[in-house]
Amino acid sequence: MALRIDGKAISQIIKDEVKEEVAELKKRGVDVCLAVIQVGDDPASSVYVGNKKKACEYTGIRSEAYNLPESVSEEELLALVDRLNNDSAVNGILVQLPLPAHISESRVIEAISPEKDADGFHIQSAGALMTGERGFLPCTPAGIIELIKRSGTSIEGKECVVVGRSNIVGKPAAMLLLRENGTVTICHSKTKNLREVTKRADILVVAVGKPKLIDASYVKEGAVVIDVGIHRNSENKLCGDVDFDSVSPIVSAITPVPGGVGPMTVAMLMKNCAEAARLGAEKTGKL
Repeated sequence: MALRIDGKAISQIIKDEVKEEVAELKKRGVDVCLAVIQVGDDPASSVYVGNKKKACEYTGIRSEAYNLPESVSEEELLALVDRLNNDSAVNGILVQLPLPAHISESRVIEAISPEKDADGFHIQSAGALMTGERGFLPCTPAGIIELIKRSGTSIEGKECVVVGRSNIVGKPAAMLLLRENGTVTICHSKTKNLREVTKRADILVVAVGKPKLIDASYVKEGAVVIDVGIHRNSENKLCGDVDFDSVSPIVSAITPVPGGVGPMTVAMLMKNCAEAARLGAEKTGKL
């Protein structure tokens, strides 16, 4: 039977590590603060923001919440981001996505100072990831790597396949697997013979947004499978991009949905925020 990779347990370990780091920073006179901006009252976004607030409370990170009406103008939102960029007490800035249609997500993301880019979405962070320089990693892909490594799988030399090429998950996950010396193939909607490609994978990461797309016929026996998708099925139960019941009997390890990748995203956000505080303090001579 496959190892069920417990994202809740692994994320708790990471949050405990961050909690220790935040406490150490506070001893040295450095407070850690995350500013979270939410536009509108989308229920899913509200849940995510609530989870981030709880994680901040647990790790000792001070959180500032900015709840803006859906009618807010792009200029008003950018003005708030600029103010937070210039607030020395704020270490990390997160703008909850998606944003209303009248606001450019890319413009808002690029307005966040790269030094406070807690989500790791800024183009400078993406460039640092591509070139191997130091920078903030996008939280979900970084969490995927931690799940794989902390559950006992070495990435080095493995055949890795990523299904999905989004800027937020697919592309950066592929880059991080490459950084860990995996041999990486990226698949997408135009990939021919997808089943043949995924069946080669020692490590299969699925982030396509299609419920139960990947069944046992797509997976090599003994593979490690990371399911990034999250959906509601016809019975209103959560499920992923992978058909868990079909795939789990033949693989060596797999993430469940829920309780797999999801908790890791918030834990890695906390890690980024603490790192931003440390780097900021080093730059200003506080450490």
